[in-house]
Amino acid sequence: MSKYDLSIVVACYNESPHLEESVAEVRATMARTRYTYELIFVEDCGQDNTRDIIETIVKDHPQDIKTYFHKTNQGRGGTVTDGIRMAEGKYVGFLDIDLEVPAHYIPAMVRALEDGYHIATAHRIYQISIRKMFRHITSHGYRCLFRIWTGIDLRDTETGFKFFNREHILPVLNQTTDKGWFWDTEIMVFGLKAGLKIVEIPCLFTHKFQKKSTIRLWRDISDYLVKLYRFKKTLSS
Repeated sequence: MSKYDLSIVVACYNESPHLEESVAEVRATMARTRYTYELIFVEDCGQDNTRDIIETIVKDHPQDIKTYFHKTNQGRGGTVTDGIRMAEGKYVGFLDIDLEVPAHYIPAMVRALEDGYHIATAHRIYQISIRKMFRHITSHGYRCLFRIWTGIDLRDTETGFKFFNREHILPVLNQTTDKGWFWDTEIMVFGLKAGLKIVEIPCLFTHKFQKKSTIRLWRDISDYLVKLYRFKKTLSS
């Protein structure tokens, strides 16, 4: 039997400018629900004082918090995977803690899982911004290429706002190999191929321009394309 209704994994890499405020927003959202929950912080060897902030949060709220501090950088996939494996909730999810997809969408994800879906994710609806126009174009291009190359009709595999039925996702988790950003594609595709029911819930995505992105655009685009092409060949073999 699960200890909590929900485990929320907070994968951290240089999150100090917004971490405390965002965690407070997550807590406020959960306080308005009937769900019991735990927070799981996994810190991935950032260069700022994120670890100190996490330790302060733990002192202020010692119950129902777990922490894991990586000794070497693992990447997004490796960090989230560690958090999911630590979870004790019936449902487990992770969200980008800058909250560009706001925390108030969490209850909708959990309700979808209660309704029988095994994976509930945000389908990001963008507010068009001139400052981020190129990012919009590349994101849309990746989504289209993903559907063309894989033949899989998922609209937003890369969203950093995913929630799972933990019992059903653990076997799928064992199939993933990428420890970086491509992990998101793997978990969605392998989940679909395992027969899991997936729902993508429209969520407003708002860029926070003051946040320094950890994405290295040109390098990450080329890396994505290479990995997607290899993944396509693996799926068709």
